[in-house]
Amino acid sequence: MSPFTFDQLAIAVSAEKIGDTSQTFSGLNHLDQATARQVSFIGSSKYTKNYATTKAGAVVINDSLKHLVKGEIPILVVKNADLAMAKLLSLYERESPVFETAISPLAYIHPTARIGADCKIGPGCYVGAKTLLSDGVTLYPNVTIMDEYQIGTQTIIWSGTVIRERSQIGAFCIFHNNVSIGADGFGYRPAEDGRGLVKIVHIGNVVIGNGVEIGANSCVDRGKFDSTIVGDGCKIDNLVQIAHNCILGKCCIMAGHSGLAGSVTLGDGVIIGGSASIKVHITIHSGAVVAAGSGVMGDVEAGKTVLGYPATESRAKLREWAAVRKLGKS
Repeated sequence: MSPFTFDQLAIAVSAEKIGDTSQTFSGLNHLDQATARQVSFIGSSKYTKNYATTKAGAVVINDSLKHLVKGEIPILVVKNADLAMAKLLSLYERESPVFETAISPLAYIHPTARIGADCKIGPGCYVGAKTLLSDGVTLYPNVTIMDEYQIGTQTIIWSGTVIRERSQIGAFCIFHNNVSIGADGFGYRPAEDGRGLVKIVHIGNVVIGNGVEIGANSCVDRGKFDSTIVGDGCKIDNLVQIAHNCILGKCCIMAGHSGLAGSVTLGDGVIIGGSASIKVHITIHSGAVVAAGSGVMGDVEAGKTVLGYPATESRAKLREWAAVRKLGKS
């Protein structure tokens, strides 16, 4: 990975340059850890005080904050430092692990499976009957793809992931280590004789759209009758549970340790904070936000932010908490 000059970085993020340097930059880092050959970022006013003490060779900063910093360290002024950081991280991204052989002889591929052009399949992978891998799919070692599965072009699946039968994955998806797609939903009823539980078999599948990313150790369960659906562009963090028959619209975000019970519907652009839990058969409409740690017990209107347990409209909940604190002081 070659270092980049100050000018090259400025072009990459369409930045206004204030100051200059002949230094080349080998990477990125936090303000308090960066060295002279690294670039750092200021996207919030609470970090502007650290500009005076950072050892970074250059700093990317929001245009709205540039008047708050003074010194000799060159700065790259951008509209949004977080988005600029995303672009620069892409420049410095290291190459993925190399496949010595595109399709390992140590992988099992069923004779009826169809493998597109430029696919890579690592050792220990299992590709089941009547499975279709479109062009450019990458399966890292020890991925299991069960029967009658379709995977779209350029999708990347990391080691340990298990994808169960009859489901569909779109193009340009990324599944990180140990993702589970299409396991049985969690369904039991008390037996008629009162002895034990009767398992409810789930015969549906999972349908995942294009550009979906699912973090390590997350689970998407199959539908009871039809499909569990994850829409285009959704981003799922590590350790997330999406239960049977849930439907996620486009570009939803679910942070770590959050979970959807069965038959939950999310509209487009819904954000679920970390460790939030959503009750069965709830609808959270487009653009709504569920704060971290909340428990949603009823439908949420479009564009609303809810928090607390049980979750209610955010401003009302904050007033409630403030009132309770006052009671404790009286």
